[in-house]
Amino acid sequence: MLWYRTPATDWERESLPIGSGALGAGVFGTLPTERLTLNEKSLWTGGPGATGGYDHGDGTAPRPGALASVQRRIDAEGALAPDTVAAELGRPRRGYGAYQVLGDLELAVPGAPSAPDASYRRSLDIASALAAVTYTHQGTTHTREFFASHPASVIAGRFSADRPGQVGLTLRYTSPRADFTATAAGDRLTVRGALQDNGLRFETQIRVTADGGTVTAGADGTLTVSGADSARFVLAAGTDYADTYPHYRGEDPHRAVTAAVDAALARPHDALRADHVRDHRALFDRVRLDIGQSPAEPPGLPTDESLSGYTGGESAADRALEALLFQYGRYLLIASSRPGSLPANLQGVWNNDTAPPWSADYHTNINLQMNYWPAEVTNLAETTAPYDRYIESLRAPGRHSARALFGTEGWVVHNETNPYGFTGVHDWATAFWFPEAAAWLTQQLYDHYRFSGSTGYLRTTAYPVMKEAAEFWLANLRTDPRDGQLVVTPSYSPEHGDFTAGASMAQQIVHDLFTNTLEAATALGDEPAFRTRLRTALDRLDPGLRVGSWGQLQEWKADRDSPADDHRHLSHLFALHPGRRIEAGSALAEAAEVSLTARGDGGTGWSKAWKINFWARLRDGDHAHTMLAELLTHSTLPNLWDTHPPFQLDGNFGATAGIAEMLVQSQHGPIEILPALPARWPRGRVTGLRARGGATLDIAWQDGRATRLTLRAGRTGELTLRSTLFPGGERTLRASAGRTYTFPDMPET
Repeated sequence: MLWYRTPATDWERESLPIGSGALGAGVFGTLPTERLTLNEKSLWTGGPGATGGYDHGDGTAPRPGALASVQRRIDAEGALAPDTVAAELGRPRRGYGAYQVLGDLELAVPGAPSAPDASYRRSLDIASALAAVTYTHQGTTHTREFFASHPASVIAGRFSADRPGQVGLTLRYTSPRADFTATAAGDRLTVRGALQDNGLRFETQIRVTADGGTVTAGADGTLTVSGADSARFVLAAGTDYADTYPHYRGEDPHRAVTAAVDAALARPHDALRADHVRDHRALFDRVRLDIGQSPAEPPGLPTDESLSGYTGGESAADRALEALLFQYGRYLLIASSRPGSLPANLQGVWNNDTAPPWSADYHTNINLQMNYWPAEVTNLAETTAPYDRYIESLRAPGRHSARALFGTEGWVVHNETNPYGFTGVHDWATAFWFPEAAAWLTQQLYDHYRFSGSTGYLRTTAYPVMKEAAEFWLANLRTDPRDGQLVVTPSYSPEHGDFTAGASMAQQIVHDLFTNTLEAATALGDEPAFRTRLRTALDRLDPGLRVGSWGQLQEWKADRDSPADDHRHLSHLFALHPGRRIEAGSALAEAAEVSLTARGDGGTGWSKAWKINFWARLRDGDHAHTMLAELLTHSTLPNLWDTHPPFQLDGNFGATAGIAEMLVQSQHGPIEILPALPARWPRGRVTGLRARGGATLDIAWQDGRATRLTLRAGRTGELTLRSTLFPGGERTLRASAGRTYTFPDMPET
């Protein structure tokens, strides 16, 4: 539960988010005029029809020989400045667009107090996905409740009071854009418009009913409730966006929006609410975490005060905030990524602007990938469906970019992208070139298979995307004249340094792709010739793993690292996390630790979240906890959103994943129990975490050691467990699907 004594005055820092995947709202809880900032995730400028044209980042004129020229210069000179490469390979960005706020829903409440008193409470129950405001005024207790229902595809709200006839409000829609009309008739407010930039059509409908009062439509596009015991509204919204290349347009949203709002209003509010809560809890309740925070919610301690008082010390209040942040990341993923919508973007689904930072887009040099790090391990695999569909939608434009920019088959995407298949490049020198992004994006798809074991999913969803990404790199790796190894060239360690051949992250990502694709091809029995090509390429591929002159893991093939460098990106540690080539205790792990220590504990919010995962993979739970404390102390807003700054949600998702990594790891095959437990969590219990191999785990511990482990097998097969529970620290069992195993040994069920 998040709760506060005052209304929100700042959307970014204080509003409380609700979401259904496609729809989102930020609840303010202001008394005289309640405000909900509204979002529909496909409301984007740019793309086909955009002012100034759109070319997917592929440019309008071919540049024969440009890529080969850059490659030759790197071979000759060793490195090139980003501005030099951008001048040769970059292209002005046209029609990229930005995620748009849908507008604000304002609900003026006559007679409400102008300021809160001691009775006021604003809350977000993340276990039930319900936002609420309560206050008492002139002897009447008023309650407002809001939720975003995925089953009903609506945002719903209810205003009530404990005395009859005390509910009144006037509802209106506002927007920072002048591209819409709002008309009210009967109990319905209809907003229709088209974005001026690209003509994308959008529609919002809101219907209102009152118990014991009246609803009146105004000529100014308002709906007014008077003298009611309670009032409720339902809101549906949509656009004519479709994720189909090359036009990205579908049906007018009117029919679907009308059907959703009418169906929701036809149901009793309690039934609509119950379905919503049931749907949310079916996902959220799978995992519970107790790290010593009991009682889970210290009475009288609002969330903002808990955050400002947090020290990372030994108090139960600090444990409560850490556990809340873990579950909040799961809540935000459920709310911003459900089937039938686009995946979670840099801001999830929430946005209050027409020009948000970085367009609130899909950055693919870590941020989109980080959004989904917690999905499998924290038992939210269903939230990856939008991600899977989105990656599939990038293949068609990505093929065109591969041919236009590289002259090869396969598919590619670079540093960032949008809903309209922007798979080419732009000309911002330090953030335009990252063709390894497609390979990295496939990692989540293969990991879904490793967790679930579904060969059907592997065959139909993951493998075609992986294979085509691998085909791109089989065609685009070049022989390094220095040693004859295959390298990515030009390569660029994200947002850092010069362009070179064989930058560590590029090599590690391609190695990860080839390894995963070869495993998948073998599991599916794909053509032997393709598997042979992959093995041959892997044998010749530069590993991207070198220990440098001061013991560091090198970021580049040449030893160019500086011990004084504290850059926020730690791209050369990809093989440690989220990759799986570096194991704790190895010489490479020691080098990774040297690099990680040199970069320090600072950085942006998402960078600190990544460092939680790095330290957990190194089995240093105390340092992982230090990074968690850094994130909470310096990079978390009062509403617990991560801040770069500005706010972006990847840090929330990365932190949740990092906490899970402290408790369970399985990337190398064996399931490791409590691999990075910090001293601050000497006792606790977690239920419902998932491991690769199809296992669901409940773990209890005391004095820093596991005391009970329950494993529910999702499929039949051999599982190896590593824990202090077992003599010698390890046990292998032949698990049967549907069976439960408890350790120390108890009768199987």
